[in-house]
Amino acid sequence: MRLTGKQITGLKVLLHLAGFLPFLWLILSINQGWLSADPAKDIQHFTGRMALKFLLGTLLVTPLARYGRQPLLIRVRRLLGLWCFAWATLHLVSYSLLELGIANLSLLGSELISRPYLTLGIISWFILLLLSLTSFQKAQRKLGKNWQKLHNAIYLVLILAPVHYLWSVKTFSPQPWIYASLALILLLWRYKKFRQWLR
Repeated sequence: MRLTGKQITGLKVLLHLAGFLPFLWLILSINQGWLSADPAKDIQHFTGRMALKFLLGTLLVTPLARYGRQPLLIRVRRLLGLWCFAWATLHLVSYSLLELGIANLSLLGSELISRPYLTLGIISWFILLLLSLTSFQKAQRKLGKNWQKLHNAIYLVLILAPVHYLWSVKTFSPQPWIYASLALILLLWRYKKFRQWLR
C-alpha cells in the first residue's frame, strides 16, 4: 500500500514534532537542573546528536522511498534536512556561547583552525547552510542540473560529521561509534551510485 498525500502531511507534522519537542525537553532540562555537572558539554552533545539523527534520517529517505516503493516519501527529505541544519546551528551556537563565552567569541576563528575536529564540524555546518539555502523549488529551477550535483555534498557531511563527533569525545563512548556505523551503512547502501561517479 502506497502512502497518500494526506498521510505524508501527517508524517510531516510528526517529524516537525520530532524536531521541536527535543528542544523543549532541553530547555526544561536546563531549568530543572537535570543535566550533569558539566551542562555545557551536555547541551553541545545533545544538539550535535540531534543534528546527526536528522542527517541520518535525511539520507534514509531515498532508499526507503525506492525500495519501499513509496515515491511520495521524498517530500519529507527537505524537512528533515532543514531540521538537521537547525540542530547543527544550535550545536555551533552552544559551543560558541557556552564553551568560549560571549566575551571570547573573537577566539572562535582561531579555535576552528587550531582544532581539527572543530574544522570538520564547521565545514559540515557550512555545507548544510548552503544545502538549506538551495533546498527550495526556486533554487532547484535556477540551478537546473547543477542542483543535484551541489546536493551530493550531503555525502561529504555524512563522512565529516561522524568523524567530528568521534574526534571530539575525549573518553570512550559507544554513541559516536554507533552514529559512525550507521553513516557507513548509508554510504555503502549507495555504492552503485559512487561507482558510477568513478567511471
